[in-house]
Amino acid sequence: MRIAVTYENGKVFQHFGHTEQFKLYDCENGKVIKEQIVDTDGQGHGALSGFLKKEGVDILICGGIGKGAQSALSEAGIQLYGGVTGNADNVIKVYLEGNLAFNPNVQCNHHKHHYGDGHSCGEDKHGCKGNEGHCNE
Repeated sequence: MRIAVTYENGKVFQHFGHTEQFKLYDCENGKVIKEQIVDTDGQGHGALSGFLKKEGVDILICGGIGKGAQSALSEAGIQLYGGVTGNADNVIKVYLEGNLAFNPNVQCNHHKHHYGDGHSCGEDKHGCKGNEGHCNE
């Protein structure tokens, strides 16, 4: 099984469509047997599901993610665990133990906003917090 985590500075990146890296974990028998960090080479939003499929990913763990990307992942046969925060390696450990806290109804709707109000891309609202409330488009 191959699991991808949206990745930045060791943590789960909070906006799927803007992730520049994934950390990939190859797992067998409840253990990580290989891990690697891969760059998305500037691909974003819709192209990322194809990128993950090409990489042989079975499961994606991320922070916020829009409905269109969720549909594309579903069509690609990639299982989604969204609304996750924290250290990527710890998240994988917790997932493999069967205890991952995630939001099955996660959504990222910031594309309609220029400010942080109504933003729902994870707890730290990456792209808004620390940017004077303005979301990165």
